[in-house]
Amino acid sequence: MIELRISTPEEMEALGARIASRLEAGDLVVLSGELGAGKTTLTRGLGEALGVRGTVTSPTFVLARTHPRGDPLPPLVHVDAYRLGSATELDDLDIDYPGSIVVVEWGAGMLDGVAESWLEVDIERPTGASAATDDSYAEPRSVIITGHGPRWADLRL
Repeated sequence: MIELRISTPEEMEALGARIASRLEAGDLVVLSGELGAGKTTLTRGLGEALGVRGTVTSPTFVLARTHPRGDPLPPLVHVDAYRLGSATELDDLDIDYPGSIVVVEWGAGMLDGVAESWLEVDIERPTGASAATDDSYAEPRSVIITGHGPRWADLRL
């Protein structure tokens, strides 16, 4: 487990880039945190470091966005599971987990059986901090990164 303190949106994007440097096809990253905690900001940094085409934005209304990279690199699939009720609904999105790098916001408890290994990132915004936007960092975030399964047994960033 890795514990960090993140003070700015730029630091959150840089953390995304650090995580991206360890990712490969078949990897799953689960992001948890309140509205405005920085989940999409972290994913934006991850996408930039991976060299995805276009800008990473929240997939709230489309549920999942695929961000291509140059062939033969695996795409980044960014999922917002907030409106999904179960792992079955997540499975209905028909995501190519083995052939993609998948980031799931609000996915805690919905990934049973999807992968034997995943990286969990919990972002805590201090109580009372503004939730107006993903980039409102009135106070630093606490970030806990936990590796699950054999792929992340030796978690380093």
